[in-house]
Amino acid sequence: MTTIHIHVDLPDGTRHTLEAPEGYRVMEVIRDYGLPIKAECGGACACATCHVRLPDEWVSKVIAPLDEELDKLDEIMGADDSSRLSCQLLTDAAIDGLVVKLAEDSLAPVEYALAG
Repeated sequence: MTTIHIHVDLPDGTRHTLEAPEGYRVMEVIRDYGLPIKAECGGACACATCHVRLPDEWVSKVIAPLDEELDKLDEIMGADDSSRLSCQLLTDAAIDGLVVKLAEDSLAPVEYALAG
């Protein structure tokens, strides 16, 4: 089984390197490591609380967003071309080494993340 590495930058500037098998949602990986992501709908593309930003070099390397995701991103003030919902990004060999920055609007209080 291939192990995928995901680098998650938090708004405070810290970086966490996470490992996951192929086929998982990036949001699930972030949540399962106990990082403070809201992800209120649990991956149903219904809430946009797993908003992340991708560095320019990654925007074209991940699969393009579908209309459902684009509609949710349109609801986020300040979302731009680097914005994605981490519940819509699946781990696979093509994104090994992916860097995401957890957006401020998706940051959960630390006590919520640890209890989740």
